[in-house]
Amino acid sequence: MTLALRGVEGLPEIHPGDDLAALILQHSGQLQSGDVVVVAQKVVSKAEGRIRTLSAVTPSEQAIGLALKLEADPRMVQVILDETTRVVRDDRVLIVETHQGFVCANAGVDRSNVVGADDVCLLPVDCDASARGLHERIKTLGGVHVGVVVSDTFGRAWRMGLVNVALGVAGMPAVLDYRGRPDDFGMPLQATVVAIADELAAASELLMGKTRRVPVVIVHGLEELDGAPGSGQELVRPSELDLFR
Repeated sequence: MTLALRGVEGLPEIHPGDDLAALILQHSGQLQSGDVVVVAQKVVSKAEGRIRTLSAVTPSEQAIGLALKLEADPRMVQVILDETTRVVRDDRVLIVETHQGFVCANAGVDRSNVVGADDVCLLPVDCDASARGLHERIKTLGGVHVGVVVSDTFGRAWRMGLVNVALGVAGMPAVLDYRGRPDDFGMPLQATVVAIADELAAASELLMGKTRRVPVVIVHGLEELDGAPGSGQELVRPSELDLFR
């Protein structure tokens, strides 16, 4: 089995309302049914207009208090709180649970790679809906059935360093459940559920980088694409199963 990844270069700066799927098709060369298109969250958010200008933000007392504790911009903290259902930790960094259910630093709010000096980029409102929209639009325009993964960089609770993970998934499984299947020696697997969408997101980041302007990666040769379509929400551990909440 051979898995091939190639970065899509030459995409222009993305603005609200841009047809991101059309731009991906225009710059990605020949897409084939069965390919997976991994798209950086930042360009998805830009196309969806998920940008806020800090000069237009009035921080609350809670935001001001947290900003003093964290030595942060209170306007930035307010934007984070607006995207948050629960503050998990406010020691050195603001760890929150977002409206989408993600537990991450700063609710995914980011100032990097945004044109306006006073602008910040937010996560899509519904990352799975974003992935489905790209999947359907690519199918309509290009006549191909591809998987789509909307990815972003997250920290990890148990390990150092950042890694790309899947926030939204469409047209492909998000996980592969091997439970009940025999291992190489005939023993049934008990707990093996592989987060294949996360694995593709992480592999794609090797080509995306942070300064290369490669926000889209095409994955060719994935045999598991024919499985039942999944969603990014499958990768969010339910609170009742999360020993660290």
